[in-house]
Amino acid sequence: MTPYAVVIPTLVRDTLADCLAALAAATGPRPEEIVLVDDRPDPEPGKLEHPLSVLGDLRERTTVLGGGGRGPAAARNTGLRAVTAPWTVFLDDDVQVGPHWCDQLAEDLAETTPDIAGVQGVIGVPLPGERRPTDWERGTAGLARAHWITADMAYRTDALKQVGGFDERFRRAFREDADLALRVLDAGWRIRQGRRTTRHPVRPADRWVSVRQQRGNADDALMRHLHGPDWWDKAVAPRGRIRKHAAITTAGVAACALAATGHARAATACALGWAAGTAEFARARIAPGPRTRREVTTMLATSVLIPPAATWHRLTGEWRHRHAHAWQEETR
Repeated sequence: MTPYAVVIPTLVRDTLADCLAALAAATGPRPEEIVLVDDRPDPEPGKLEHPLSVLGDLRERTTVLGGGGRGPAAARNTGLRAVTAPWTVFLDDDVQVGPHWCDQLAEDLAETTPDIAGVQGVIGVPLPGERRPTDWERGTAGLARAHWITADMAYRTDALKQVGGFDERFRRAFREDADLALRVLDAGWRIRQGRRTTRHPVRPADRWVSVRQQRGNADDALMRHLHGPDWWDKAVAPRGRIRKHAAITTAGVAACALAATGHARAATACALGWAAGTAEFARARIAPGPRTRREVTTMLATSVLIPPAATWHRLTGEWRHRHAHAWQEETR
């Protein structure tokens, strides 16, 4: 069996205990070490006691490190620096590995060739069977189709160190895994899909979560600088609606400006364009969902807010990362 370590960055959410309990219960070769990186900026003493207690005999193999609240990319790098095993498996703190995960991981690693740097797990997202999924649930379900996500991703430790680990400019759990994978692939390694399975339940969320998620548009700006304008294709990532969001936002801003300067006809035309774009966006989100009163009102409200939020974060990201260069240039 190829030795491996497990690295889990965490904010010590309620999901952590279930994550560690599933890992402890999985059959097969045990990890040589578990590195738990507590990334809370101001850790509350004692909150880790219960999650750690569910590890059983794996507790003695577990190290807890402080991440300092610098984000999951930096937290994973902190964990990586403590790893001595030849393979490092990253898990998120809101997943639950399958009952035979350790056995399946052993098979995944045994089947690798020397040119393979990473093996991705199979992510399953349970959705309600009695109704259509909400917008938030559909978004989480997209993780099952995502490439190279660190919800369950195994990498050769030496390959990670060769490319410099995660880019810590990615402060959110968004795009940092795709950026790492693209750098690993550009370095001449291969990444393949494994067969081990991990469950990713849908976390509870308030109705404004989709608006907060628009902060990820700043990370898309960084990806463009690092990997070029075709990074979407390289990362096998959905392109998203940023161009439509920018057009809707521009129409809305123009309508307000024209109305303020007395250009009523032009302002009306721009306002109609904003309304049509917003309505199309809302309809696209409402149609596949459960269409309950709460879901419909949430989609209507957030469909008004998302385009300007997405546009703002994209522009701030372009400005913040304006001096970023292609990653090959940055490593010279």
